[in-house]
Amino acid sequence: MAQLLPSFTSHVLPLVLSAGPVLAQRAGAPAPADTLRRLDEVVVTATRTEKSLTDVPIPVAVVGAQQIKSMGALRLGDVLREQTGLSLVADHGQGIQIQGLGSEYTLLLLDGEPLIGRTAGTLDLTRVAVGNIQRVEVVKGPASALWGSDALAGVVNIITQKPQPGLRGSLRARYGTNRTADFGATLNAGGERMRFTLFGNRYSSAGYALQPASGTATVPPFASYTGQGRFTYSLSERTKFSLSGRYYLENQRSSAPTLTEAGTTEVIAYQSQQTDFNLNPTLTHRFAGDKFFATARLYYSRYHTRENYTYAVDGRYYDATYFTQTFLRPEVQVDYRPRPSQTLTLGTGWQRQTVEATRYDQRQLMQAAYGYTQYDWTPTTRLNLVGGVRYDGPSQYAGQLSPKLAARYQLRPWLALRGSVGRGYRAPDFRQLYLNFSNPTVGYSVFGTNQVQAKVAQLAAQGQLATDPATGQAIVYQSALTQAGSLTAESSLATNVGFLLEPKLASEALSYRLTVNAFRNDLSNLIETATVALKKNGQAVFSYRNVTRAYTQGLELENTLRLPRGFAVSAGYQYLVAKDKSVVKALAAGQVFRRNPVSLETERVRPGEYGGLFNRSRHSWNAKLFYESRPHGLTASVRAIYRGRYGFADANANAILDADKEYVRGYLLLNAAASKTLGPWLSAQAGIDNLTNYTDPAYISTLAGRLFYASLSLELGQRAR
Repeated sequence: MAQLLPSFTSHVLPLVLSAGPVLAQRAGAPAPADTLRRLDEVVVTATRTEKSLTDVPIPVAVVGAQQIKSMGALRLGDVLREQTGLSLVADHGQGIQIQGLGSEYTLLLLDGEPLIGRTAGTLDLTRVAVGNIQRVEVVKGPASALWGSDALAGVVNIITQKPQPGLRGSLRARYGTNRTADFGATLNAGGERMRFTLFGNRYSSAGYALQPASGTATVPPFASYTGQGRFTYSLSERTKFSLSGRYYLENQRSSAPTLTEAGTTEVIAYQSQQTDFNLNPTLTHRFAGDKFFATARLYYSRYHTRENYTYAVDGRYYDATYFTQTFLRPEVQVDYRPRPSQTLTLGTGWQRQTVEATRYDQRQLMQAAYGYTQYDWTPTTRLNLVGGVRYDGPSQYAGQLSPKLAARYQLRPWLALRGSVGRGYRAPDFRQLYLNFSNPTVGYSVFGTNQVQAKVAQLAAQGQLATDPATGQAIVYQSALTQAGSLTAESSLATNVGFLLEPKLASEALSYRLTVNAFRNDLSNLIETATVALKKNGQAVFSYRNVTRAYTQGLELENTLRLPRGFAVSAGYQYLVAKDKSVVKALAAGQVFRRNPVSLETERVRPGEYGGLFNRSRHSWNAKLFYESRPHGLTASVRAIYRGRYGFADANANAILDADKEYVRGYLLLNAAASKTLGPWLSAQAGIDNLTNYTDPAYISTLAGRLFYASLSLELGQRAR
């Protein structure tokens, strides 16, 4: 289960409740009081239509541009790390965990279109620069009824800045610990009909080594480049056209001592390049009478990596790998509003994905047609109902039906109740369907389910499989082999219920907001590795099968308090329980054992000793203090983020989390930042991340220790207001 679900808030303020009111980086930006009153913020991810954040009946968090700037964030992971219930996890890249579900179950969107490139399930958050982000919307709980596969845990939608009238631009430079440098620039130009915006970013670091004696860098030196733009043109008052695109390039070099196939230790030099490109033309039209609104989209994306390995001493070839994925999707969506209180959404599309990689026999293709519908109805001023369903018809596995129903009821002017129930799913990926890999050093093999039977038969014909001494037959686990041949999508039935409390306080200088959300995810058909045969060398042949059933459940609380004199305080907390149902059942029946490390005797594991799924923290919280002095052009913040202890690996060979030595201890991060306007165009910021210099080299590779930084920002084309 640790591999299946490797290592995120309720209804929040427009500029993110979990971080408190957003305090601007320069004078003239919204003060805490202004921020708390902006309750008409429009979000789109939760319902695929524009809807006021206060009216959305499902848990949604919004992180705005000003908060991102005030944090001093550089990449998407920096933004998400400080939000209530969101945990960063490292597994083939920096991913995010939502409601106890791993990064492969969270759909990442860029302006409503999916980012691709999950080479091992995780889409690395460090690929996304934040310098041109308008806001980040986070929908918690399954969103497959609107967005399809990979939205089992939720959706993170990164919404970039749209072109605005006028001519303006900005320059930003930052330098910090580990020779980390970030340079960004934006340019916006536009009139009444035609507008465009451009964004460029260079991000580099000398990397760091948490264990220098090993001779291996924890994060090697790298340099990445992002170019992004959007062009909009009004064909008429009712018809708009936009074209957006993005290109990302990262280069990385390193070297490390490596045990070669010959059994010798050699220093191997590593060089990699990663590119990510997407293009998205969109046409919208509002029909006469304003009851119909239609959107036609075409999205194309290509992700490519290449890795070259050579002997450092003389440059001889050692190994090389590559991975290339493409994604193409046309889609049409129509929104119909017969009355202001009703919106019917209908959409249909088709998507085509291909993958070519070193570990695949040939270029692989997956296609799927889909359709979705949603009805948003407000029968009374107090009640809002949203129901929807989506059907996906893929070419490689069974069709998927994903329904969802949500409701919000304004019980009192200061109290709103809400709840939702829905199904999410995650389709088997290319790796689980088509992988063809045999480890040349250890000797094991892993085959995707679409070819495992043919590969096992081939190994048997070649005499590579072990045989049963009693029968002389090849050792093949036929039950597991049969299950591997009928792989289906993972799924979840999820429920979220909670309330929003906003009491009216005696003074206008004070305001308070509390959100509470309880959740439960029941997961079925989770995909895990399975042994299907045994080789003569003693190693196994692996594939994948649907076996595991699990659940995650918990409670999230968020509080925001605005105080006089420019102060604001916020705090958030998540309680999480995540367990494998089969383990719970076996524990209740007294069928799980372990060896006592002192007496070496076998003993039965009690149900209360089971810690649940690996890499999940039972407790996590954050607390933040913000300050702003508009007359002095000064802002400051101190933010604390705590993640409780979590299971890392099985240490007593019974495959479950049940011993203290199997946990990573909890840790606290303290971040601080302050900014000052130096004139009408210029502002400066300085900050410290991980103030206490906490590191854990054995278990946590994403924490590099104490990080200092300083930056300068220059606004061009318009004066700071």
